[in-house]
Amino acid sequence: MRVHLESLEQMRTFAAALADHLRAGDLLILTGNLGAGKTTFTQSLGKALDVAGRITSPTFIIAREHPSRSGGPALVHVDAYRLADGEELEDLDLDSEFDESITVVEWGAGMAEQLSSDHLDITITPVWDEAAAAAGGNESVGADDADEDERRTVDLTGRGAAWAERMSAVEAAVSALPGVRVEGPAAADRPVEDSAKEGDES
Repeated sequence: MRVHLESLEQMRTFAAALADHLRAGDLLILTGNLGAGKTTFTQSLGKALDVAGRITSPTFIIAREHPSRSGGPALVHVDAYRLADGEELEDLDLDSEFDESITVVEWGAGMAEQLSSDHLDITITPVWDEAAAAAGGNESVGADDADEDERRTVDLTGRGAAWAERMSAVEAAVSALPGVRVEGPAAADRPVEDSAKEGDES
């Protein structure tokens, strides 16, 4: 499922719409270059989930837990950028609180999949990154232009049976947001075992 967002405000409403479909034990793996909007997305998700504490990039702390203020699941925010491999992620002992929390892992592709075969892959791509890729990496974008362009493409891929059941409802909710354009399909059409094997794909 691909979502086209025209502004950071739409990113916030998109995150809020997704939050309505999350539950304790969910794992979200965020992929995107620096400045893509991963932390903005997580901040908006935390606000919609009504969790306590200011959500910032946890690069130096690696992981932060934000408890719910309204009796819902906590949000565990992890930045795997400085982790060398899945063993270092495992050392964080996220499993101890995993079932009671919603876990968001930035830079987690190729590592965080070990936490659960059921997870949601979210790849955030600014439009200037797409343009550069289409031009073979030769297109230059000025810093000012990049900062002013808030458009993003967000790709969501549900892995495992739990997300296969929910993705159509997620697509319907996101499609109803004003000004947001969505392309299908809604859910991965692969068997659960295949989804687990290919969890490191974006």
